Amino acid sequence: MIYLKSFKLSLHTVNNPNAYPYNVFRKITGEVLVFHNITVVYGNNGSGKSTLLNLMANKLKITGAEEITNNSHNIYPLDYISECSYALGENKSDGESDQLPYNSLYIKSEDILYEIKKIQQEAVLKEGYLYQHSRLGYTKERLEELKHSSQMYKQMKIMKFSNEKYSNGETSMQIFDEYLVPNGLYLLDEPETSLSPTNQIKLAEEINKLARFFDCQFIIATHSPFMLGTLDAKIYNLDAPLLTTNRWTELENVRFFYDFFNKRKNEFE
Repeated sequence: MIYLKSFKLSLHTVNNPNAYPYNVFRKITGEVLVFHNITVVYGNNGSGKSTLLNLMANKLKITGAEEITNNSHNIYPLDYISECSYALGENKSDGESDQLPYNSLYIKSEDILYEIKKIQQEAVLKEGYLYQHSRLGYTKERLEELKHSSQMYKQMKIMKFSNEKYSNGETSMQIFDEYLVPNGLYLLDEPETSLSPTNQIKLAEEINKLARFFDCQFIIATHSPFMLGTLDAKIYNLDAPLLTTNRWTELENVRFFYDFFNKRKNEFE
């Protein structure tokens, strides 16, 4: 299912070479990203892949976006966002869609780390539980009701048990299982964080299944070779001089791993 068909970056440039985020996307000014059911934005640290996802989340007003604002030191971010544009996909029954699914989410690596770093103190667990629901769009009034509900009491018991029972990687998988539901658009920023290679592959396989059978669309920022090699994805390479798509085996990070192990293959025999 294609909920978001394309996203066009600002065509404008500014004279200030340090103007954020114009400086991040200078080499791909005005480019259009066209999305598949699963699209990967690949790049090493500093390539702009995380900035791009947050920019899209702000433009699309997706829950979980880290708000971008102007300030006295930088007057450009909101201008850049306003100069970007996008096209929505088609609804199965009604043709072109006029909105994204209500349960669409932008999930950053730090959101997952926040969850797994909770300790077993009830006050901290409550704070984390309320924070999680605020990220899902709960109003202050609904959060106040939730704070005193039996639902929250029951969830605290479950969370305490989970914190005792699961490792960081298992907790991350549990969180993704709760967040990723059918019929949604999901922007995932480095979901491999805190996951073992085995769990990275499991998550990628689950994403493939959700995209194929459950009408989900994913746009993922990653440089994990395990996820890149497992996802049935279109891959944009932000490390290239121009915006290009590549096969996963052509990417620098993957080639590095291949060369490293290939040079030492005799040690495995």
